[in-house]
Amino acid sequence: MSKVENFLTKEEEQEIVEAIHMAEKNTSGEIRVHIEKATSIDAFDRAMEVFHELKMDETQLKNGVLIYLAVDDRHFVICGDKGINDVVQNDFWDCTRDIMVTQFKEGNFKQGLINGILRAGEQLQKYFPWEDGDTNELSNEISKG
Repeated sequence: MSKVENFLTKEEEQEIVEAIHMAEKNTSGEIRVHIEKATSIDAFDRAMEVFHELKMDETQLKNGVLIYLAVDDRHFVICGDKGINDVVQNDFWDCTRDIMVTQFKEGNFKQGLINGILRAGEQLQKYFPWEDGDTNELSNEISKG
């Protein structure tokens, strides 16, 4: 599947957006998903570019998380902002990555994303619990490049 527009159906995209909404209910953390066809640079470097383009580095507590996918390249990256990286261990995202890979290997991209999003929300809740007055600082919509 080479076209990013065909990677997920509209219904699948809506389920992923709903998963983001659910994951963010218990945390002040912000989760975004970005999908693009391919990248000409290192996937992590491109994920960081997208992170900044989406202004994920402008959240109040620096607790944004991006799940970046380069579809044709078969690469994905989970990256968190400074506020997260300052308080978690280096292997913090490993379990999230692993549950996503399990689904991705079976071609279940929607479920892999949903599982990763919900797991990220659980992890963020430990360090950035939702507090009265928290607002949704970033769109939950999937961005595409």
